[in-house]
Amino acid sequence: MLTRNSADLIVVGAGVVGAACAYYAARSGLRVTVLDRDSVAGGTTGAGEGNLLVSDKEPGPELELALLSTRMWRELAEELPQGIEYESKGGLVVASDEAGLTALKDFASRQRTAGVTAEEVPAGRLHDLEPHLAAGLAGGFHYAQDAQVMPALAAAHLLRAGGDRIQLRLGEEVTGLLVGASGEIRGVRTATGELHAPHVVNAAGTWGGDLARGAGGGLPVRPRRGFVLVTEPLPRVVRHKVYAADYVADVASGSAGLQSSAVVEGTPAGPVLIGATRERVGFDRTLSVEALRRLATQATALFPVLAGVRAMRTYVGFRPYLPDHLPAIGPDPRVPGLLHACGHEGAGIGLAPVTGLIVARSVTGREAPLDIAPFRPDRFTSAA
Repeated sequence: MLTRNSADLIVVGAGVVGAACAYYAARSGLRVTVLDRDSVAGGTTGAGEGNLLVSDKEPGPELELALLSTRMWRELAEELPQGIEYESKGGLVVASDEAGLTALKDFASRQRTAGVTAEEVPAGRLHDLEPHLAAGLAGGFHYAQDAQVMPALAAAHLLRAGGDRIQLRLGEEVTGLLVGASGEIRGVRTATGELHAPHVVNAAGTWGGDLARGAGGGLPVRPRRGFVLVTEPLPRVVRHKVYAADYVADVASGSAGLQSSAVVEGTPAGPVLIGATRERVGFDRTLSVEALRRLATQATALFPVLAGVRAMRTYVGFRPYLPDHLPAIGPDPRVPGLLHACGHEGAGIGLAPVTGLIVARSVTGREAPLDIAPFRPDRFTSAA
C-alpha cells in the first residue's frame, strides 16, 4: 500500500506519457506516485488529436518505437475500457501531382523495408476510401496501421488501471528534485513538502527541460505551438486520418516559423478535427488567425464538403520539441535515479506505451524492448 510521502517511483506529469509510465511500473509491482501541477491530461495531451501514426515517420529509431507502440495500443484497447475511443481507422496520405506521388512512392518503399504496411491507392480508387475527397488528386497511400485514441480518456484509464499501486496527486507542483550527497535522486520537493523515492521520471512534457536542469540533467526541450480546429458534429464524412504529403516534411522540419499542413479526421462523437500547425513562439497562447486560416483553406482543399461546415471551436497546445526530433527516454547517466520520458513532440500519444514500458523495465533492471541508445538523455552536448 502506498504511503503519502514515499513510493518506489515518482512520475512527474499526468499526461498520457506519464500515465503510461505509471501503468507499466505498477504492472511490474512498483508503488508509484504521479504528480501534476494541473489535471490529468491538462497539458499537451489534452490539446492533442490522439494520433497513433507510423505513416509520417522515416525508417529509423522513431519508427521502430512507433511500430512497437502501435501494437501495444491495440493490446491496451482490449485491456482498458472502450471509453478510450480507440479506432484502427488507418491513414490515407495523398499527393496533388505526379511529383508528389513519386516522392510518396519512394518514402513508402523505404518504410516497407522497416515493417510498415503501405498500400498504393491509384487516383481512381481514392474515392472508394474517401467518397468526399477532392477530385483531381494524383493518388496516395493507405496505411492500415495508423489509428487514433481519445488522449485525455486514455491517460485517465491508464492511471485508473494501475489500481491502488498508483497514487495520483493533482494540483501539486514539483518545485525541485531531492538529491543525495553523491548526486543520486532521493525524491522531489513540492509546495506541501517532500516526497521520497529512489527513482523519479521526468514526464513533464514541454516543461521537462526545466525539471531536468534542476538536477543537472539538462535537456534542450522547447515548446512548439500548434492549433486544431473542431467542426460541428457531422455524419461520418471523413473515414480515415487523411493528410497531404507535405505534412511529413513539416513534422521533420526544425523551422521556428509557422508551418501548416492539414490532417483531417472524423471522430466517434461527430466533430471533424483539423490540425496541424507548428511554430516555435515560446508559450504564447495568442490566437493566430493566420494559422487557422491556413488550416481551413487546406482542409477544404482536401474535402470541399467542409467549406459549408461551421468551426465550433479551436484549441492550442505545445509540443515538447527536441532538436533532433527524437524523445529522451530512459535513465539519465548523469543523475542516478533520474529517468526521462519527454521530448516526443507531436508523437507522444502514439509513443506513450512503449515509453512507459522502457521506463518500467529500466527501473526494475529488465532488458528494454528495443535499442534505446538513440534516445539517451545525455546525447546533447549543450542543454541550455
